Amino acid sequence: MMTYKKYLPLPVTPGEVYLALTKDISIRLWTGAAVEFTEQAGTEFSYWDGDIVGKNLEFEYGKKIVQEWYFGERDAPSIVTIKLHPDKKGTSMEFVQTNIPEEDFTEFTSGLEENYFNGLVDFFGE
Repeated sequence: MMTYKKYLPLPVTPGEVYLALTKDISIRLWTGAAVEFTEQAGTEFSYWDGDIVGKNLEFEYGKKIVQEWYFGERDAPSIVTIKLHPDKKGTSMEFVQTNIPEEDFTEFTSGLEENYFNGLVDFFGE
């Protein structure tokens, strides 16, 4: 199992990033796909028509989001922790994902880069 970590600078406040990550209409805009999402611990979610599914564990407005992401039928879920740090240019988004199966790592993280991070960068594009 592998861990992936990324810092993504975004030119908006941590509150704006948080709202983009927790409101289904915003998620739909930056992913460009069907979404099921409720900002409530214990609820399940789905991004990209079900390509990514999981469970919401924790929300702290403008600061932190913790989720479980499921990989197929495997036992151990992958934990995603997103922390939002204010910086001079807006926000530094810290994204850490643990328990990524080694055989899926390269394909999965390149998908994250292309769809998740680039989607957010385009959404907040200056």
